[in-house]
Amino acid sequence: MPLVPTSSIVDAAQAAQAGAAAFNVIHLETAEALVTAAERTNTPLILQISENCIRYHGRLLPITRACLALAESSTAPIAVHLDHLTDPELVHQGVAAGAGSVMVDASALPYEENVSTTAELTDWCHRRGVYVEAELGEVGGKDGVHAPGARTQPHEALSFVRATGVDALAVAVGSSHAMRERTAVLDKDLIAALRAALPVPLVLHGSSGVPDDELRRAIAAGMTKINISTHLVSVFTRSVRQTLGADTSLVDSRKYVKPAREAVAQEAARLLELLSTPAAVPERHAAQAPAPG
Repeated sequence: MPLVPTSSIVDAAQAAQAGAAAFNVIHLETAEALVTAAERTNTPLILQISENCIRYHGRLLPITRACLALAESSTAPIAVHLDHLTDPELVHQGVAAGAGSVMVDASALPYEENVSTTAELTDWCHRRGVYVEAELGEVGGKDGVHAPGARTQPHEALSFVRATGVDALAVAVGSSHAMRERTAVLDKDLIAALRAALPVPLVLHGSSGVPDDELRRAIAAGMTKINISTHLVSVFTRSVRQTLGADTSLVDSRKYVKPAREAVAQEAARLLELLSTPAAVPERHAAQAPAPG
């Protein structure tokens, strides 16, 4: 199946009241695991390459082209998205490399600069047929607008979307980046209010810290694109530790990377099935389920 646009996956998920899974790539092994999961479940997937991933690899082109090649040769619908790009030059390079969508992250800038920078890059991308996601916020850092106490106000979000012309908006509703425990409780009433106010799909960042049931409730309330990174990275690392701990004589990295790749494929497949199932009617003020062990 050929590479598909991010918009086709997000729009179809929104129409079905389901989640569009967007899982982050760290290196080729995780990219292969994620595509394997999509193929096993026959579920669309957005492969995300973050600015941190690009910095780790030292350049944008090789990892981006590798993901594009995986997508083009996959039997499942795969899109390739560039995540949290703060450097406009990386936006330009990514589009030139063939990425079909980008997240312009100017959230660390004061509001007016965030708007002007995002609007300028969105216009540039749209003239090249590229889908744009952005986020609204004034605080930088790892958590930034997605610190646990941060909340996106519907009227501000609507003004931002109108001023920038973005195609999707990441909103702060109670999740946080890089959480290692799945204990976050989201503001479902705020998600519903944002969904009602905005003409574009909502994106949940920091989903690694959100339990399964809470993700389902968020989708039911109106969240569409669900970004997951840290949780799957933890699965990979835990497997490597277990394999090396069981046999300290191992030297060939393939012998401990292969089981880690399979562990990620299995968990990614489980999450794909969870997120892609159409959500039930929102349950207002329902008791929150505990995080899975």
